[in-house]
Amino acid sequence: MKREIRLLGIDDAPFDKFDKRPATVIGAMFRGGSFMDGCLSTKVEIDGTDSTARLIQMVNACKWKSQLKALLLDGIAVAGFNIIDISRLSKRTGTPVIVVIRRMPDVENIKTVLIKLGMKSKVRLLDRAGPVMKHGNIFFQCIGIEREKAAEILRISSTRSDIPEPIRVAHLIGQGLMFGESKGRA
Repeated sequence: MKREIRLLGIDDAPFDKFDKRPATVIGAMFRGGSFMDGCLSTKVEIDGTDSTARLIQMVNACKWKSQLKALLLDGIAVAGFNIIDISRLSKRTGTPVIVVIRRMPDVENIKTVLIKLGMKSKVRLLDRAGPVMKHGNIFFQCIGIEREKAAEILRISSTRSDIPEPIRVAHLIGQGLMFGESKGRA
């Protein structure tokens, strides 16, 4: 696999869960884990249902789309419980999706919370995302790509920390936009 494989890291910017305005989602376009080529953004509803459609639109309109080899998501949800249908995202963009998770999720607890909040329809999206697998100090799920190739992409793109550089930079950009500067660790 090429070290400069085109990857898009996606993370949401910090948001106020009580604010009715849409949350910002950032995409950082990278060649492997070394070179950032550009930045994308879109808006999604907090705890909404539009994340998949908005990400499909953002990716498909991107000038790097023809060179894009994988989408790297910081978790399966943005803007709270706006859960991404990673299978649909992969199919509609024609691009594999790798969900990066910092700690092993308690999926059953998340499902219970969603049901209590009246968001039972979102449980199906968690079930369709596939098994959570371990890679080094992080976990991941993948659609549209073999586990071994996904692990290789994670290895190539994780140059500064356990988190792939495209996700790490998308996170830093989001913090800079919302707070005026990035804070804490990415």
